[in-house]
This record gives sequence, C-alpha cells and structure tokens, in this order.
Amino acid sequence: MFERFARDARAAVTLAQDEAGALGAPRIDSEHVLLAAVRTDGAAQRALSTLGVRPDDVAAAVHARQGLDDDALASIGVDLTAVRAQVESTFGSGALDAGPPTHPKTFTPGAKKLLEVALREAVRTRRRTIDTGHLLLAAVRLDDTGAHAALSSLGLADDAVRDAVTAAWAAGAA
Repeated sequence: MFERFARDARAAVTLAQDEAGALGAPRIDSEHVLLAAVRTDGAAQRALSTLGVRPDDVAAAVHARQGLDDDALASIGVDLTAVRAQVESTFGSGALDAGPPTHPKTFTPGAKKLLEVALREAVRTRRRTIDTGHLLLAAVRLDDTGAHAALSSLGLADDAVRDAVTAAWAAGAA
C-alpha cells in the first residue's frame, strides 16, 4: 500500500512516529497520523487552513486528549496539583513528566484503519496516489478514533472538512 503514498503522505507517516514519541506514546495512533498530516505541507494543511485551523490548534487538541485532564479528575475528587506536589516532594521535581521521547515503530489498530481508509478515499476520489488530504478524509470518516475526536474538539464539521479537502485539491491543481 505504501507504494501508492505521495511524498507528503510518506513524510506524514514518518513524522507520525516522531509525534507519538514526543508524546511518550508506546505506539503510533490515529491522532499522531492526523497531527503529522497537518504539520506536513500538503492538502490536509491547506484544507484546515481555509477552515481557520492551524497545525498548532490540532496539536493542542491531540495533546489535550493524551494528557491528564485536570477538570475530569477534579470531577471525581482528585486535585491533580496536590497529587503532583506530593509526588514531587517524595520523588523529586519532574517525577510525573514524560521521559525522553521514544520512537515507536508499531501502529495501533486505529492508525492502521486510518491508513486503510485513506486508500479507500483515494479510490473513491479516483486519485492514483494517497496524499495528506486522504489521511484527513479518513480521520473524518472514522468517528471512533482519536483523530476524529481531535477534529471534533476543534468544532470541525465532517462535511466542512470534506469540502475543504476537495477545494485544496482543486487549488493545488490550478
């Protein structure tokens, strides 16, 4: 399948490994592929730009999903600030911080499904190669993944993203 990937999509899949590693994730997941796709110069980045979404916005949405949620923990009576203070007083400053970035090499089932659906999107749109626009379309289509949740948390409607990708392809061909 990877032989059908355009240069931007190949770069995104490679960058997804770095994104996952920077977040301390043991495996590459769909949101890491999404984040890498929008950080790579290509249709996905152009499409989201027309919707007023920058790569840093997507990064913030992905990071929020990956980290400890202060509000969620507070709702069950856990004060994350107090927990951090106690742990750091016992084990030293930064004890809860992620270690050095790793370089995960395996994909989760969600990431694999995103890549598979990107191929299906390329077939559906009658394109010979898979680019970052197809990765973004796959993220929109897979509503049970972290990638879709990150896009939804930014208030992006699925149809708006689809239309923006189509427009980005049209503008790229001009």
